[in-house]
Amino acid sequence: MHQLTDGASPEELEKAGMGPYYTDHGWGVYPQAAAGFPFTAAALAVKGDPVADLTEDLAAEQKARATYEKLIDLCKDDADVVDVLRYLREREVVHFQRFGEALNGVQEKLYQRNKFYMNSKNDNSCGCNK
Repeated sequence: MHQLTDGASPEELEKAGMGPYYTDHGWGVYPQAAAGFPFTAAALAVKGDPVADLTEDLAAEQKARATYEKLIDLCKDDADVVDVLRYLREREVVHFQRFGEALNGVQEKLYQRNKFYMNSKNDNSCGCNK
C-alpha cells in the first residue's frame, strides 16, 4: 500500500476514492477484502479432519490465484505492480501443488490396512476398516 501511494497527498487519496481508508489506516497495510470488510478469524475454516482441512487449503489457494488474476487485469497499465502480482499468483499455484501432494500423502496413509480414518468401529464409509 505504501509503495502504491508513495508521494500521494491526502487530497489525491480522497480524489481516488481512498479517503476512508486513509482516514482509518493512513499509508499502512490493513488486511481487508476488496469490498472493505476487515479480515477476521472467521475466514479460517479448520475442521480438525486432515482431508477436509487440506481440501479447504486447496480451495483457498485457488481463490487467491483468481484474485491475483483479477488484480492483474485491473493493473495492466502498471508493469511494476503486475510483476509483483504475477509472482504472488505463481506462489499460489505452487502452494496449491504442495497442498495437493500433502492431501495425496494423507489419503494414502488413511487408506492403508489397519488405519482408521473415521475413528469409529461402525463407520466403514471410506472402506478402510477391513
